[in-house]
Amino acid sequence: MIYCGWRHTTKTICINASAFNSQKFRSFSDMAENANIDLYTAGTPNGHKISCTLEELGIPYNVQKVDIAKNVQKEEWFLKINPNGRIPAIMDNTSSPPRRLFEGQAIQLYLCEQYDKDHRISFPYGSDDYWEMVCWMTWMQSGIGPMQGQANHFYRYAPEKIQYAINRYQVETKRLYQVLNDRLASQKAAGQGLWIAGGKFTIADISCFSWVNWAEWAGADTKPFPELQSWLETIQQRPAMDRGVNVPDAFEMKKAMKTKEGEEQFAKHHSNWVMQGMKEDEARHK
Repeated sequence: MIYCGWRHTTKTICINASAFNSQKFRSFSDMAENANIDLYTAGTPNGHKISCTLEELGIPYNVQKVDIAKNVQKEEWFLKINPNGRIPAIMDNTSSPPRRLFEGQAIQLYLCEQYDKDHRISFPYGSDDYWEMVCWMTWMQSGIGPMQGQANHFYRYAPEKIQYAINRYQVETKRLYQVLNDRLASQKAAGQGLWIAGGKFTIADISCFSWVNWAEWAGADTKPFPELQSWLETIQQRPAMDRGVNVPDAFEMKKAMKTKEGEEQFAKHHSNWVMQGMKEDEARHK
């Protein structure tokens, strides 16, 4: 089903770019109000990163759930949007011709460049705060994301429990949490608040939050990191962020973790499709 997390609409999404019609807008306010963005996503940290960004910007967008449990992201139609076969991706039909984007950091930076002209969750391009923000976003994308992702895999999904791999990635995830905790502490001490860059909530915070919010799934605990824990809880209370983590489906992980049975069922469901996807990739790339 295709629906909209900000503005309830239903529409048919065409993949052929030539099928889209756009109009030129006279002002940024018109452009934001009339934005026509299709979000292709799933309920994962990387997917949440973009739905949360869109919700914080308050611009309309249409959602198409990409069922990664059925390997839909590897289908030909989706590979035309993201050749890497991963979510998230967007098609900005406001542009003429429509513009496709993939990879979380690229999408976040694009959305702010196009639709955050008053810099509510970003900074002016080229400013010191802008580049500090980009540094921390890149740090997340090359650090917390892949390391915590591997911790998820070996701790939750791998059919063979390899303790070395579990320890390696869990420890590295915790080391990165300490780096973030120290950054937040230094920001707080400098009067910048508990924000990663520039003394305000930005897409750098959204980027890191999207993974830290899944900490327990990787077997990591945020409580030993007091500043990170406070930062996490503060962001969880933001209405737009709460809406964003429930796109395209209700965020069930934390609820499932409350009981051993729920945790095991959640893990089993996700492990099955992760393993199936790996088998298909192995067969294709021998």
